[in-house]
Amino acid sequence: MLARRLPTLLLALLACLALPGIAAAKRPAPAAAALGPLGVPVRARVATTHGPTVSGALSSLLRTGQISQSVYSSDYSVYVAAKRSLGKLSGTRREELGAVMANVQAMAAAGQLTPSRLPVVFLTLERNRYWWTSKPLLYGEVRVSFPPSELVWEHYPGQGIEIQWLATFGQANGFYGNNEDTNLKRLVAEAIPLATARAGGIAWEYMFRFDGGLPPWTSGLSQGTGLQVMARAWSRFKEQADLTAAQQALGIFRTAPPQGVRVPTSPGAIYAEYTYAPSDRILNGFIQADVGLYDYTQITKDPLGLRLFEEGDAEARAITPRYDTGYWSLYDQYGESDLNYHELLAEFLQHLCERTRKGPPIAPAPAPSPPGTTTTTTTPPPTTSTGTTGGASASAAQASEQIPGDQIYCTTAQSFYADLKTPPVVSLLSHSFRPGARAGVQISLSKISTVKLVVRQGSRIVWTNTATVEGGKPKLLWVTPRKRGSFSISLTATDLAGNFATADGPVTVSGH
Repeated sequence: MLARRLPTLLLALLACLALPGIAAAKRPAPAAAALGPLGVPVRARVATTHGPTVSGALSSLLRTGQISQSVYSSDYSVYVAAKRSLGKLSGTRREELGAVMANVQAMAAAGQLTPSRLPVVFLTLERNRYWWTSKPLLYGEVRVSFPPSELVWEHYPGQGIEIQWLATFGQANGFYGNNEDTNLKRLVAEAIPLATARAGGIAWEYMFRFDGGLPPWTSGLSQGTGLQVMARAWSRFKEQADLTAAQQALGIFRTAPPQGVRVPTSPGAIYAEYTYAPSDRILNGFIQADVGLYDYTQITKDPLGLRLFEEGDAEARAITPRYDTGYWSLYDQYGESDLNYHELLAEFLQHLCERTRKGPPIAPAPAPSPPGTTTTTTTPPPTTSTGTTGGASASAAQASEQIPGDQIYCTTAQSFYADLKTPPVVSLLSHSFRPGARAGVQISLSKISTVKLVVRQGSRIVWTNTATVEGGKPKLLWVTPRKRGSFSISLTATDLAGNFATADGPVTVSGH
């Protein structure tokens, strides 16, 4: 879920990974759509012509008693102010605010301006109106905030600024780990009213277009981290609202896309990173979602949380080894991780390893005794397996007992850590070429690396090329000379962690 990036804030939050933190979506923010005369992306404006307008949607909610007069007046005022500001802006500022307005208009046309969604939609619109009319231009994906609010916002070029729920919940985990109770309580109190009714529960949704996904969408990764935060807040403050939010946040893990993230599998279930991309198998987000379910269940003792964790755990134990190439990690079923995601996946696997070593998040309940019998309760011995205790994945867990979950998670995590210090393996496969050809010099490469190719004739360098390529048998371009001759090729492969290896070999240019 694909150009890969990690939010800069994550590095500051790695200490929170003992209280598992965040990962951002791997997909790049989309380029801005072409703007029409009103500064609204053309494609988005076309979509708005097939349904209610924003003002029409708000009026309908008021007329049917779904929102109060005060909510209607507040949100309508935000919308009118944004329209007026848009007319006074130009260039990048107009483009950014116009894109946010286009998203709001598209949701209205699709009937998605529901009462529970209004708070986050119109907060987003108001923050963007304020930023693009009075604050500095932003370049690239940078984070901003609005003190004293603890919410973390991120600039997605061409989509304005948006609440970054992963970073927000990562910050909450930092507050929890550092005992910054005032900040944690304030953040949780802000986040709960901004959750939207979804999948029979609540979800913290994203309100912008992202790699083919249209707002509103959500993520198993961010929801799992939010679930973890709400449960931790309840354990510390014993506020019923925090527990209720945590319980309701389970909804997307019970529901199939596009409303939820649950994708049933033979062993159990995988929790998708994006509600709009259920076929993507991104391991780091899935593992963190299962960590969040474990922590929620351990704190709340909720049997539903246990069942959802078990189903995810059964699938994770089945697929985790497939993401280890022996030299590096796979990000998804399509390609290798970048450095940040490789490190993050190792961290998340280590956290799941530590948890499953302790057994299930809820100890198994003793089996009921027949009438008239006396039972003796004993404390079960420690176990090194995941200790799956029942639910939909019990049979799958029992079938996998020969390879305990913690062993898989721990072994794979340690393998990924070792990869960070292991040089790539590179060799030359091509040895002859035609004259005057745009030839592909084929190499064998063990893991994603930046490879420098140098072609020499005698002591003279006649060609160089450098490219970052994934492991396998990639080809690097060489425009061969028109004359026949003997040459030598040297290769230097440097992996993403800075380890390098070299190889060389003779080649000839001959034939027609």
